[in-house]
Amino acid sequence: MGRDGASLAIAAPHPYIGSLVDAIFDTVAMPAQFNNDGSNGGGPWGGGDGNNGGAGGGPKSPWGEGPPRRPTPNRGPTGRSDLDDFLRKSQDRLRGSLPGGGGGGTVTIPWLPIAAAVLGIWLFFTATYRVQAQDRAVVMRFGKFIETTGPGFHFKLPAPIDTVVLKKVEQINSVDVSGGEGASENLMLTGDQNIIDIAYAVRWKIKNPELFLFELAEPEATIHEVAEAAMRAEIGRATLNDAIGPQRAQIAEQVRQRMQEILDNYRAGIDVRGVDIKQADPPPAVKDAFNDVSAAQQDAVQVINQSKGYAQQLLAVAQGSAAQFNAVYAQYKLAPEVTRKRMYLETMESVLSKVDKTVVEPGNMQTYLPLSEVQRRRAVPAPVPATPAQAK
Repeated sequence: MGRDGASLAIAAPHPYIGSLVDAIFDTVAMPAQFNNDGSNGGGPWGGGDGNNGGAGGGPKSPWGEGPPRRPTPNRGPTGRSDLDDFLRKSQDRLRGSLPGGGGGGTVTIPWLPIAAAVLGIWLFFTATYRVQAQDRAVVMRFGKFIETTGPGFHFKLPAPIDTVVLKKVEQINSVDVSGGEGASENLMLTGDQNIIDIAYAVRWKIKNPELFLFELAEPEATIHEVAEAAMRAEIGRATLNDAIGPQRAQIAEQVRQRMQEILDNYRAGIDVRGVDIKQADPPPAVKDAFNDVSAAQQDAVQVINQSKGYAQQLLAVAQGSAAQFNAVYAQYKLAPEVTRKRMYLETMESVLSKVDKTVVEPGNMQTYLPLSEVQRRRAVPAPVPATPAQAK
């Protein structure tokens, strides 16, 4: 502050700054120095009295005017300026809004620890990432591919410098091509100029995350189109009966191989795991007639199989008889007389065992009584004569 109004104080946010500004202003303005008695103690512009610098002294300035004075700030009853009051009220309001600041005194906010904590949290969440066992991470720096990382905890440059995209490489995905409820027909032309309505599904997974992410704009749409092209090529080389019958599994495997070749040429980074044919039928307009033809063909195959079975049975019997004859002939060749007599006796025994017979020996031998015939006749009951009432 200046002395005795010779210099005026400038309001500043801090009292020391205000005093320093006053001192600088006093030095630059070079005011006259007054003694306690009010007389002029002399100055750079000459001596003077206590009123106007002294009669014998020179003027206070080369232009005959006193030193320039600053405007006096408006002060309240307490002697403070409006700016001081405003700053004081602002500080009190700030202390009241901070925790523990209502009790007065100077409140110091720990800005450095807070900034360090915020920076640490930002680095932890943007400079680290975790990859699960079934995933692979594609790291990009300003949108350019850098590397592909496997499972585990990894570090990178904080966002937005580095970005990470996770892709599941162990997950089996499926794309349905037509078929199902409410789906449109998927008609294809077979090699024998027939039309077939076919529906199938393609199972696939990601083989190379980098190629899958950057080479294909719409992966599922690409797989759908490649599967349809491969299926049409294979169906065009097969007959209708093969497509709906025993060749379905073979056709599905050929479609898978063709799809893999096409996707590898596209550098799609996709592994085709399999093709499942869910439906292979004629169009609905001719389905009933086709079913009738199929039923007739199945009946014909059944009759042919039965005929073949009967023929095989007769052949087995004939082969058994021939083998038996060959065995007898081999014995006949070794002993013709014995074999001939034995064959005669066995034949007569087989014939006579089925008829009633009487054996008569020449000479004085007693005639053989056919007891078997007598016993047979006794076993048959005699007819009972009918009564007169029954006759009527």
